[in-house]
Amino acid sequence: MGTTPKAGFFLACSCVAAIAAVGSIFELSSGTPQYGVAFTSAILALSVPLGGFFFFAAVRDAKANQ
Repeated sequence: MGTTPKAGFFLACSCVAAIAAVGSIFELSSGTPQYGVAFTSAILALSVPLGGFFFFAAVRDAKANQ
C-alpha cells in the first residue's frame, strides 16, 4: 500500500485532533480545567469532527493512490 505526503499530513492532523479531544475530556472531568470550561469545551467540540474529517481524508487519499 502506497502513501503520499498528503495522506501522511492528514493522518498527522487526525492524531493531533484526537490527542486534543482526549486531553479536553480529561481536563473537563477533573472539575477545574486549566483554561476554563468554555474554552476547553470549544476545543473538544472542534477537535472531534476535525479528527474524523482528517482521518476520512487520509483514508480517501491513500485509497486513491493505491
